[in-house]
Formats: sequence, C-alpha cells, structure tokens
Amino acid sequence: MCINILLVEDNPGDVRLTKEAFKEARVNNNLHVAWDGVEAMDFLRHKGKFFDVPRPDLILLDLNMPRKNGREVLAEIKEDPELMRIPVVVLTMSHAEEDILKSYDLHANCYISKPVDIERFIEVVSSIEGFWLTIVKLPDEGGLT
Repeated sequence: MCINILLVEDNPGDVRLTKEAFKEARVNNNLHVAWDGVEAMDFLRHKGKFFDVPRPDLILLDLNMPRKNGREVLAEIKEDPELMRIPVVVLTMSHAEEDILKSYDLHANCYISKPVDIERFIEVVSSIEGFWLTIVKLPDEGGLT
C-alpha cells in the first residue's frame, strides 16, 4: 500500500530533510509538497495545477508560512466536511504554548516541534511514519463523509 502525504512547508531545507527521512524509513509513500497555505488548499481542493492529485492520507503542516499560515489552513481543513477526517500533524519550529493550544483548538491531530539537530529531525519524521503510517488505521478516501 502506498501512502500519500502532503507536506506543507516553505523551507526547502526542511522539505529535503523530510524527504530523506521518509526515504530512510523505507515507507512506500508519495510525498507531495505545497510551498505555502494557498497552494496547500489548492492541492486539497484539486484546483489549478492540482486537478488530478490524490487525496492525502496524512498532512504534515508548518504553521509559519507566507500567503496563508498553517493555522488558517488547519481551520479550513477541519471545517470542510470533505477534508476534516484527514489527519493533520503540525510540524513546526514553534515551541510557543499559544501555538500549541491554538493548534489543538483547531483540531490538529498532534503537534510536534521540529528539532534543530538534523539527526533528531530525521528521528522525529521516522516516528511520525511509524505511528501514523504503521500503527494508526487511517480512513479510506471513499469512506463516509
């Protein structure tokens, strides 16, 4: 089974590290990247160049991005009956209690602060893979809405 993951991240270095971590974890996945919140919502709603992309099984969402921030994206996802069941993992540099509380208030499935250390970052992404893609049973795309 191949898992579709949408990474919403504006930092090219973090995108590269995330791709490398999933590659090292040997997970059969398609990692798609949206570079900001507007692009993420276009991807999720199949707009423009994203008209034929698959629905993601999991979203990894940064909070601090241009055009539309992660909190706005999270709110839109969780308010949309077509998207609300997609698990959203907030993966961000912020350690601020306010960001953590607001993310959970907006129904994030979990909140992870990105470590600065490269090896630790790869461990974190691998643990996301281990939990969300191996242990957790995710809903099928065609499930009830």
